[in-house]
Amino acid sequence: MNENVEKLGPLAVLAGVWQGAEGDDAAPDDDRVSIEKNLYRETLSLEPIGEINNHEQSLYGLRYTTMAWRLGAEDAFHEEVGYWLWDAANRQVMKGFCVPRGNSVLAGGTADADAQSFKMVAKLGSETYGILSNQFLNEEFQIVRYELGIDVHDADTFSYASDTVIRIKGQDELFHHRDSNTLKRME
Repeated sequence: MNENVEKLGPLAVLAGVWQGAEGDDAAPDDDRVSIEKNLYRETLSLEPIGEINNHEQSLYGLRYTTMAWRLGAEDAFHEEVGYWLWDAANRQVMKGFCVPRGNSVLAGGTADADAQSFKMVAKLGSETYGILSNQFLNEEFQIVRYELGIDVHDADTFSYASDTVIRIKGQDELFHHRDSNTLKRME
């Protein structure tokens, strides 16, 4: 294991290329009332980027990309790019990413360096771990909370579950857009 990977705390085991074939997605349907269920496969790449110095703060991170395809489809229906970061001094794990629909999220949480499970959260309006969206999404599908849980099963398998809580225009109840998958190491 190279020196940069060793300094990634709970993210160290995630460095590599992963694939998942059993993803489950529950999203708002086109009518904005029904739930659209999608089974999907995905590829996730997490590449160590080394130390990031910000005055007294020292971070280690993973540059990442992920793409997801509905089972049987050739075109991806979801993509993310960003960084997963570890701040050892403050025991903070973070995921910062953009989605080409016009969303940016910085989620974070507290974890021990050897944690096998951890959670990151972002909230609309937060000055630290927050959510930004384009004008259309903010008016029609406002994301008010994002939560991601990671469970490392072994060196070659981990799973995640995310809950993106959305305020859909014209609806009283918040919508929980949930995704989950188990990924296996490819490299």
